[in-house]
Amino acid sequence: MPREILWTDAEEIGIQLQEKFPDMDPLQVRFTDLHRYVTELPGFADDPAKSNEPRLEAIQMAWYEEYQDAKG
Repeated sequence: MPREILWTDAEEIGIQLQEKFPDMDPLQVRFTDLHRYVTELPGFADDPAKSNEPRLEAIQMAWYEEYQDAKG
């Protein structure tokens, strides 16, 4: 069973999003789609209404770091 993920777990979420969407540039993802992607992750256990722009930005940047690392 996956560990519970909260909005504040930006790095873990970034890793999981990179694994799930390896060819997607995170900087091209709209926040509405990012919100959906996060809430659909296995183990996501936070209140979907608790997201906000700074949290989504942190997740997007964590995902972008993973994306850049994967590109080499």
